[in-house]
This record gives sequence, C-alpha cells and structure tokens, in this order.
Amino acid sequence: MARGHVNLVKLCVGAERVEDLIDWQAERRAALPDGLPRHVTRMWPKRAAELLDGGSLYWVFKGQILARQSVLRLDEVTGEDGITRCAIVLDPEVIRTEAVPRRPFQGWRYLEADAAPRDLPAASAREDDLPPQLMAALAEIGVR
Repeated sequence: MARGHVNLVKLCVGAERVEDLIDWQAERRAALPDGLPRHVTRMWPKRAAELLDGGSLYWVFKGQILARQSVLRLDEVTGEDGITRCAIVLDPEVIRTEAVPRRPFQGWRYLEADAAPRDLPAASAREDDLPPQLMAALAEIGVR
C-alpha cells in the first residue's frame, strides 16, 4: 500500500464471518450500476484525499479486524429521504488480514497506515477455520 494514506475501520454489522460479507456484497453488486460494492455512510471523510491515496476499509467481525477492501472512490448519493450521503466505493476483492481486537464503536473510525493489520498470505487466508480470538492470539505471537 502507498505511504501517506489513511484507512477506515468499520464494524461489519450483521456478519459473523468474512464469508457473510463476501456473500452479501455479491448479491447486492448485480443491482449496482458499476457492479462495485459500496458502504453508504452519513458522514463524508474529512481526510478523503489521504483515504483515496491507497487506503482501505478494514472490517471488524465479532470484535476482531479480519478483512479489508481497498477504497476506490467516494461518491455522493442521495437517499429516498432526500438526504445526501457518502458512498465509499470498494474493490470487490476482500483481503483477509491478521486478527486484531477492536472494541465496539458506532460509524467508522480512521486507522493510520502504520497501525493497520498485515494482510494474510493467500495460503492462510482461507475460510475462517479458527475462532477469531484464537487467530488473534496466534497473530500476537507471530504464528499466523
């Protein structure tokens, strides 16, 4: 990833596993004009330029950051209620990361590049075959 960027971190509400997010986005993408997944939020990131300079959206599942998606662009969208919101348009590829504990919070938060979890090698990025807490413990001691 590029230097000088910032990331976002967000709870993946309604999903218990990374596969839940992948499946949900696959179902919704067909209905979108460009076929790209997006997360719509009330607030426009104040650090948009840094986010668009190589940043990702990191997803939290059951108290653990487990995956990320590169942010491609930010689109202005108007809901049926007439309110303008920010659509964070994402790369469809969901990249698994080392498990990092994260306390619950609302909305999204900034995550500095040097604090972001590392991507898992493709060979170990398969289905969530271990509980998130065990994955985090293994990552902490450098095993996974």
